Amino acid sequence: MRQIAVLLAAAAVSLAVAAPAAARQPGSTIVETAIAVNQATGEFDELIAAASRAGLVGVLDGNRQFTVFAPTDAAFHELYAAVGVSGVDDIPLPTLRAVLLHHVAPGERFSGDVLGSTRIRTLNGDFLQPTLAGGAAFVDDAQIVLADVDASNGVIHVIDHVLVPGS
Repeated sequence: MRQIAVLLAAAAVSLAVAAPAAARQPGSTIVETAIAVNQATGEFDELIAAASRAGLVGVLDGNRQFTVFAPTDAAFHELYAAVGVSGVDDIPLPTLRAVLLHHVAPGERFSGDVLGSTRIRTLNGDFLQPTLAGGAAFVDDAQIVLADVDASNGVIHVIDHVLVPGS
């Protein structure tokens, strides 16, 4: 996880430096940051594939500010085993889209804002409940394993479980 944190920071800096002066915003977007980390570490293969299949890449790459609770690849593999599928392509598209939108909140919420909230509305209309337990931060049953990865259009918090709406 430490390697992911270092690579996320390096990717954000390198994309910010490499961005053309005419770019709509300084720095890398949420999508660009996830792709840079994926290229460096292989992490976020499943998240990128899911967002792509669900047609959400353009939304997360735009100008609007978001907070993304980004599950690790291991978290996706746990979900696949639990629901008996082999991968993201086996999940019905409406279900996949609802699950992914349950990981995205409007606005930029760094960890202090997340933990200062009693609940956070997500883009699918449900709520996440942030908590502290044993010195660790959680949203619902997912631990935030890396917080506050800044992007030009929001912030990413890496989590260790896929959040399922209504569970």
